[in-house]
Amino acid sequence: MTEHWTLDDIDWASFDASKVDADLLRTVKAASLVEANAPDYVTYLSQVFSDDAELLAEIERWGVEEEQHGAALARWAELADPSFSFETALKDFQEGYSIPMDVDESTRGSRGGELLARCVVETGTSSFYSAIRDASDEPVLKEIASRLARDEFNHYKLFYDHFLRYEKDVPSKIRRLKIALGRVNEADDDELSYAYYCANTPADNYDREGCAKAYQARALGLYQRRHTDRLVAMIANACGIKIGARVAKPLTSVVWWGFSNHARRLAKAA
Repeated sequence: MTEHWTLDDIDWASFDASKVDADLLRTVKAASLVEANAPDYVTYLSQVFSDDAELLAEIERWGVEEEQHGAALARWAELADPSFSFETALKDFQEGYSIPMDVDESTRGSRGGELLARCVVETGTSSFYSAIRDASDEPVLKEIASRLARDEFNHYKLFYDHFLRYEKDVPSKIRRLKIALGRVNEADDDELSYAYYCANTPADNYDREGCAKAYQARALGLYQRRHTDRLVAMIANACGIKIGARVAKPLTSVVWWGFSNHARRLAKAA
């Protein structure tokens, strides 16, 4: 196995403060908190797959890499904004938000459903960091986002490979699609909005809806057509749905139209 990169592999000396985008900085601060919250997900997944030694080892490795993502984003955010304290923001975030961990079974109804949902999450993060990479002119953030996008794609493949072992849990393509779309709709859940709040506006009263819209307006505004095209293709693959060339172009066009329109509406409201 190829050795994973470390924070020392990043060319921090090339950081250029003049190329930091304020809205992108707010998004990165929030993302750093979510990534750093990986240990909770490791605990949850380890309980769901407690008797699967092969997957447990992979979950541990995945968690370490996710925490590293948070550390890389946090270090960049503190360079870009010396007044930002990642440690303080993370403490506030973890005190106010946590996922249910005292469980023995997946909240998705089955182990197969859980792994499918993980595929959707990794699809989203891979496209998200690809979008950050392509939107940023700051060289260090561009490098970090490129590394994270590649990692998240590998994590997608990791969970997809294990999903194939459990796919009998979710034999219906319709059921798979419902799980996938359900997880996509959770993108506006309290985790991201509260992370945005703790990272950017902790002195204010927490406005869940306002923070959710502020985060989404900035995050979705980063996406280009190629990012959503890939997102659709990866989710369809995880659901076992083969999209032919005749269907792919109009389908991805509709998704991009809806995506970009939603981003514009949020930007106006934020």
